[in-house]
Amino acid sequence: MRHLKAGRKLGRNASHRRSLYRNLAMALFRHERIITTLEKAKAVRPFIEKLITLAKKGTLHARRLAVSRLGATADADVKPENDRSEGDADVRTIVQKLFSDLGPRFRDRAGGYTRIIKRHQRRLGDGGKTAFLELLKEGETKSRAKEPTPAPRVEEEPTPDQETPAEEQAQEQTEEQVQDQAEGQTQESAEKPPEEKK
Repeated sequence: MRHLKAGRKLGRNASHRRSLYRNLAMALFRHERIITTLEKAKAVRPFIEKLITLAKKGTLHARRLAVSRLGATADADVKPENDRSEGDADVRTIVQKLFSDLGPRFRDRAGGYTRIIKRHQRRLGDGGKTAFLELLKEGETKSRAKEPTPAPRVEEEPTPDQETPAEEQAQEQTEEQVQDQAEGQTQESAEKPPEEKK
């Protein structure tokens, strides 16, 4: 039984898995949208969201915790020299971008900083499912594809002791109509002479 064995192993041991999470987090903070397998995206999402929550605090202690969780990838440049074009240089480290850009961006948001979008293309080679893992934009909210339909309302039928005034009036009217019809029949029978029997 696998009780209390939360998390995905992803076919790796603990140190390899930690390195994978760090590299995926670095790539996501650098590009803000990456393509990976669906299972890896679901596994790395809590790791990334906890780092962004630390960045929202913005304290020195939170920064040191983020550096320790990111390891050597914390000192990586946002745009390495081989990726930089002439006018598009960013020499900040990943931690600096995390605390200066991403923390303030999600300041008023209580969790849910990432989005996973499934892709139709399968990975070449083994045909694994792929997905986009992306950070939400400034002021963007997650929206459901379809609003849930409200549950149907069940109106209780009143018991005979609890009749509504409208029903009482309807019953009184029908009783009066029955009495009028009965009186009309008795008057007609009194007006007609009795038939003689032969």
